[in-house]
Amino acid sequence: MQSDLDMASSSLSDHLHHLDLLIHSGVLHQSTAIVLSHPAPSSSKDDIILFIRDLFTRLQIGGAEFKTKALESLLQLLTDDEKSASLVSREGNVAYLIHLLDLHNQSLIREQAVAALSILVSLNDESRKTVFEEGGLGPLLKVLETGSNPLKEKAAIAVEALTTDPENAWAISAYNGVQVLLEACRSGSPATQPHAIGAIRNVAVVEDVRAVLAEEGAVPLLVQLLSSSAAAATREEAAGCIAILAASGDEFRDSIINERGLQRLMSLIHDSPSSDALESALRAISSLSRVDSVNRILSSSTVFIVQLGELIKHGSLILQQVASSLLADISITDGNKRAIAGCMSSLVRLMESPKPVGLQDSASRALVSLLSVRSNRKEFVRDEKSLTRLVQMLDSRNEAVPKKLPVAVVAAVAASGGDGCRRRLVAAGACQHMQKLAEMEVGGARKAAQRLAGSKLKTIFSRTWRE
Repeated sequence: MQSDLDMASSSLSDHLHHLDLLIHSGVLHQSTAIVLSHPAPSSSKDDIILFIRDLFTRLQIGGAEFKTKALESLLQLLTDDEKSASLVSREGNVAYLIHLLDLHNQSLIREQAVAALSILVSLNDESRKTVFEEGGLGPLLKVLETGSNPLKEKAAIAVEALTTDPENAWAISAYNGVQVLLEACRSGSPATQPHAIGAIRNVAVVEDVRAVLAEEGAVPLLVQLLSSSAAAATREEAAGCIAILAASGDEFRDSIINERGLQRLMSLIHDSPSSDALESALRAISSLSRVDSVNRILSSSTVFIVQLGELIKHGSLILQQVASSLLADISITDGNKRAIAGCMSSLVRLMESPKPVGLQDSASRALVSLLSVRSNRKEFVRDEKSLTRLVQMLDSRNEAVPKKLPVAVVAAVAASGGDGCRRRLVAAGACQHMQKLAEMEVGGARKAAQRLAGSKLKTIFSRTWRE
């Protein structure tokens, strides 16, 4: 009798709980049926909210079949209408959706719940914040650690999205997340690896997490994933992660170099058609170039220098900026400077572009470096378009370009460039602008103006003597 009474009491408690859910959801206040049809694209916000509340009510009170159909509806809603993500995070019971990730739930329900969460956190900041605050990171990492390959892929997508927020990144250590992510990189499927590495890249900005990455041997694994045998997406993400680690300190730079990471990165630049992969590889190499031995290797590699020249001529603005900055920072041999003289006109054009920030400075420094070679100076002044652009940048009325940059280029051309180079600058109208900039006390302008004026006087004296 006591056992029967306990069972009846438990059943009544479940019914009361379900009725409470129905009452608080608000769906009983509508004249329509509890099971609502999928909202049309033209549906009002109120209709969508009612559908979401009804959906989560069915998700919580139904059996396995009811839950499956509710999750199917949720997935369809999130897929068809991305704007609904915010409403789902506000009006739905996200905590219960996370609860469905539990190992005790049916595999199909668990898979649908992971899929719904991965879509939800990928759509906007509000949804990511809700899932994180409801405790979604730990269960998703558990799925990534123990789930099947399809589940791991979706969980990795969700973890990567959650960790894009720096405020969430620190929490990865609380769930032993670094080790889980590294294992997913090591043994995960080609579909899972890029997202696991992407999550590591996101959390690598946290100093404490970087310490764990060093202890767990992240660098050898990431360098290994740069191999040409890895999938293109995996190589791209690995390069991005290595770029962050290489910029964070000597310990990581030394480790990357010891694992032959430089050679892998240089191969990636040669092989990859992806702009993002090229950018990450260049940024990583730029950080490694602070080490003298790496600087010497890069300086003497004609193939690599020529690749930089091609990226400056034909790459995106971001690639042009990173390539020109790297070109300016390494000690290039005169022979290699002559080999890429053809990119000087591109560097002049880049000096006119105020965005992205730093591009003008990188381009001018790279150009000054190339102009240290006499033959390059002569070639530069023979390019009338580049010379005209340079003189226009010297005009004090041109506010788009900081004047110290073209002044540095003029000084480089005028320095031991021969009277021919200086005469061409004077003939193009550089002298009057330089005098004006000298009066404005622009750095380096007075000295450069004196050199140009000296050339002008020599021309006058020479003409007088001939006459």
